[in-house]
Amino acid sequence: MKLVTKKSKIGLLSIYMAMFCSGTHAQTSMGPVKIGVMTDMSSLFSDIGGPGSVIAAQMAIDDFGGNVLGKPIQLISADHQNKPDVAANKAREWYDADKVSVIVDLLPSGVALSVAEIARQKNKIVLVSGGGTTRLTNENCSPNTVHYVYDTYSLATNTVNALMKRGKDSWYFITVDYALGSSLVKDAAGAVKARGGQVLGEVKHPTNTSDMSGYLLQAQASNAKVIGLANAGGDTIRAVNQAAEFGIGKNGKQTLAGLHVFITDIHAMGLQKAKGMILTTGFYWDLNDDTRKWSRRFFEKHKRMPTMAQAGVYSSTMHYLQAVKAAGTDGTQAVLEKMHKTPINDFFAKNGRIREDGMMIHDMLLVEVKAPEESKSPWDYYKVLSVIPGKDAFLPLSQSVCPLVKK
Repeated sequence: MKLVTKKSKIGLLSIYMAMFCSGTHAQTSMGPVKIGVMTDMSSLFSDIGGPGSVIAAQMAIDDFGGNVLGKPIQLISADHQNKPDVAANKAREWYDADKVSVIVDLLPSGVALSVAEIARQKNKIVLVSGGGTTRLTNENCSPNTVHYVYDTYSLATNTVNALMKRGKDSWYFITVDYALGSSLVKDAAGAVKARGGQVLGEVKHPTNTSDMSGYLLQAQASNAKVIGLANAGGDTIRAVNQAAEFGIGKNGKQTLAGLHVFITDIHAMGLQKAKGMILTTGFYWDLNDDTRKWSRRFFEKHKRMPTMAQAGVYSSTMHYLQAVKAAGTDGTQAVLEKMHKTPINDFFAKNGRIREDGMMIHDMLLVEVKAPEESKSPWDYYKVLSVIPGKDAFLPLSQSVCPLVKK
């Protein structure tokens, strides 16, 4: 029989204490807290996110103080080339090799879906500000995903409802052929039919289409009162520019409706071509004193006003860092719990909250693009028609198929 001496007891106690301390700190990474911005840096969505999203994330880190829980906060970024497989491989590399804590931005929708799946597998966090598909919080919902700024339901449904009230009750869609386009049309067509309207047809085009003329002529020939643009970025800009060349919309018989429009798109089109367009947005820089103050800081660094995606990158990054501090760890579950429990109150959202399906619920804005003579200064582009309360702006949970939603 082996005797346990006083000296061996002390040794065992030391081992147990070391094991306990190791377990206590296992939730917190030993290195810096790393935030990865994955976005389109060089193609048709780069104005929506791109370098501006990197700037927004760095602003949040700087405003937070540059460190959390005594550890430095580091920012890295990557261009996914709008390829979901490239994005998925980069996400694996970031999570496994580079020990990235959270990935932000994630536009377009196909990229967001692929990276969200990797985050679910790796039990890491993604904060989607750029991707729009409702699948992120519906069919493909994940406890690791927070969809922060908007989705296709909030943009398309609210825009459709506004135009239907004006008698615009027949629609034809020009749709980009990937996840965002199909999601936009699903939500927009659902809203049209729910109000007794008609969907007269749809034509699909590839991403980054240089010539929209054939699609526009098909839509014009349909005699639909509204031509719904279910695309984004450069595709939307080219569609509006080429529609102006054909005179579409000038006689008042047909209206162009942008279902996924950002302020940088309006800037690229110009007010003469975009005037009168009604759209829904999750953020407008000139809404109030808080939005103007932050946006002017952003403008100093980027020389253009922020899109709703870029403003959302700042807000979501800040909300994440505050949750890390409050949780005392960067462990995934603890941070997500704090993020869900803590309301968002900043320049981007007032009393925002993250729902059980991962959607961040906040007020949306219905706006109309100003005519050139109405604009008083650069980037003075929108008239706010109404504020849509968050509880009304997003897909009701009663219609959700997300398994995280308690029925």
